[in-house]
Amino acid sequence: MQPSRDIARLIEIMAALRDPETGCAWDIRQDFASIAPYTIEEAHEVADAIARGDLEDLREELGDLLLQVVFHARMAEEQEIFDFGGVVEAITEKLIRRHPHVFGDVDSRDPEAIKRIWETIKQGEKAGRRARRGDGAPGLLDDVPGSLPALMHADKLTRRAAKVGFDWPDPAQVMAKVEEERTEVAQAMASGDNAAIAEEIGDLLFAVANLARHHGIDPEAALRATNVKFMRRFGAIEATLRQAGRSLEEADLAEMEAAWQAAKRGEKA
Repeated sequence: MQPSRDIARLIEIMAALRDPETGCAWDIRQDFASIAPYTIEEAHEVADAIARGDLEDLREELGDLLLQVVFHARMAEEQEIFDFGGVVEAITEKLIRRHPHVFGDVDSRDPEAIKRIWETIKQGEKAGRRARRGDGAPGLLDDVPGSLPALMHADKLTRRAAKVGFDWPDPAQVMAKVEEERTEVAQAMASGDNAAIAEEIGDLLFAVANLARHHGIDPEAALRATNVKFMRRFGAIEATLRQAGRSLEEADLAEMEAAWQAAKRGEKA
């Protein structure tokens, strides 16, 4: 079997991997639940390639993410639920339906008006799904996916609540809440109660995510950038020690801190 630019070849390869007689033992054992974590991981790797500006890596990571879609579609096809063509049909139908200003008779080029149209259509779709499932009246936050990374989840929860007016009007008030939560963390630490410490740290992180939203900052992206910065500076510590013929294990905290501060100064120079 040869590589190809045709999506049909990828679907054929996935079917071959899942063949009960001649396929891959690992692939055959998988189900929707076991593959879901890989799907999430691949989406994050796509985001990482974009953040690093590595477009060759992005091409590869998008392929890995596409494989996840094909994998899930293949398992659904085996159960006679839907196939890859059904996935494509569903998303093309949705895109056409949600863009009446492009594919329909709505004449608008105003981004805010387009956003309102999109939200109205989305709410109609959700109501239709609830009716189909026989669900009762929904809570405002019920359809915010709990599987999102925690900071992203917090951001989406507070954005949703803010739409109905449950929000601080001023970022200074959010900052005061951050300070309040920081104080409560300190109090919990003084008590020595680990459960209380965990709860208060969670409250603090939630307040910080809310503060980021008030400044138009994606908290997940902000933390990711800080993680990259930490890795870069820690790498500088390792390089400094290596040049001195020392390992991390041999160095004390003072040496590592000095190298860290030197790395910081070098970035600002």
